[in-house]
Amino acid sequence: MKRESWRNRAGFALAAMGSAIGLASIVRFPYLVADHGGAAFVAIYLLSIFLIGIPILISEITLGRTTQKNCYEAFAEKGKNMFWKGAGTWVLLTALLVSAFYSAISGWICGYLIEAIAGRIQALQTSDLATTHFKDLLKNPLWGLGYHFIFLGTSLALVYAGLRKGIERGCKILMPILFFTLLVLVIKGLTLDNASKTLEYLFNPDWSLITPSVVLMALGQAFFTLSVGQGTMITYGSYLSKNTPFVRSCIAVALAVIVVSILAAIAVFSITFSANIIPEGGLGLMFQTLPVVFSHMAGGNILAVIFFLLVALAALTSEISVLEPLIAYLVDNHRWSRKKAALTTGLMAFVIGIPCALSTSLLSNWTLWGKNILELFDLTATTILVPIGGLLGVLLVSWRWGFAHAFKELSNGHTKQYPIGYQYLKICLKYLAPAVILIIFFSNLGLGK
Repeated sequence: MKRESWRNRAGFALAAMGSAIGLASIVRFPYLVADHGGAAFVAIYLLSIFLIGIPILISEITLGRTTQKNCYEAFAEKGKNMFWKGAGTWVLLTALLVSAFYSAISGWICGYLIEAIAGRIQALQTSDLATTHFKDLLKNPLWGLGYHFIFLGTSLALVYAGLRKGIERGCKILMPILFFTLLVLVIKGLTLDNASKTLEYLFNPDWSLITPSVVLMALGQAFFTLSVGQGTMITYGSYLSKNTPFVRSCIAVALAVIVVSILAAIAVFSITFSANIIPEGGLGLMFQTLPVVFSHMAGGNILAVIFFLLVALAALTSEISVLEPLIAYLVDNHRWSRKKAALTTGLMAFVIGIPCALSTSLLSNWTLWGKNILELFDLTATTILVPIGGLLGVLLVSWRWGFAHAFKELSNGHTKQYPIGYQYLKICLKYLAPAVILIIFFSNLGLGK
């Protein structure tokens, strides 16, 4: 069975951008900026992308392109013992669990897109009304489960169609729509009152606001926003031909993430500042704060549709990427057809995601440490599974396989032509990245405070 491959580098780059640009960029980034120093946070985040994010992204794609195998087999081939096979299994299961709870959350976004299209956002003119409406929807088990099914089914349709006809073609269509939609929001936002305040808040840093917490959150955002640590980029890299250069594509992906994050912040801040509201609260910003603002704006219902369409598109391109590692494993290792592997993976993600989709309704009493099932899935993935997966990948490439061997593959044997790149990646991958991931990991566990 001939293994699938990207049609060209542009298709690979757009798919990788689609994977990286998700809820972390469009929803999480704005409220982190608001909570952690404004422009000062942005500056540390940009530095973190280039010191940590890009090197890890390059290392994972190098691993995939070199082995031409799924993430499990890539770890097994370069690790050469049972520990690294276990590490490959860890990353594979991480992708599956992330796809399950991510679909449940993204189902809410689909639901709110329909709410906006139906014109019901306009009625949410106070915080109490918006909060009550949101909670009432979450208490409806059919609402949560139904949109979980719809979102996952849409994602599954793209991966079912294949790499080129599904993922690559889909991202070539969806990513331009995403960028255009975001630009519409930004242009509209900059015409509102207090637009100058938005730009000053984002681009005029107050360095006195930088604290260890700000640095830590910026580092964490740089790590999580590039879709590393869950097998996606290793798998996407494996669909590149052996000698295809990709470093520029990695830089393009990182720049796209930066641009989208900043544009999303401009859009959110300009909209909320026009109503004299500071964005905060994560998902509460999207489902409780912004609907109130939209309800008081001229043309607000149209803007609500555009906003939730933007977030839904970002969630969709991320979801298809996190389904792909297990699909690739089933195709490569068990010789399944892509259609069978996609259906099986989609079914598993849907079943695992059912408790998450019902965590605010039928299963709302199932809590641990004050967190419901969805929150526990999210917490487990972001604090344990993904950071450890990212750390294992970095250690495999830079220490077990060996950085010199990895860079030789990366540069297609022309190591001596890139002395600065060699030293930059060596320092970042062998020393900076492992240290930073460990700091993020222990801090998230509450042990680093």
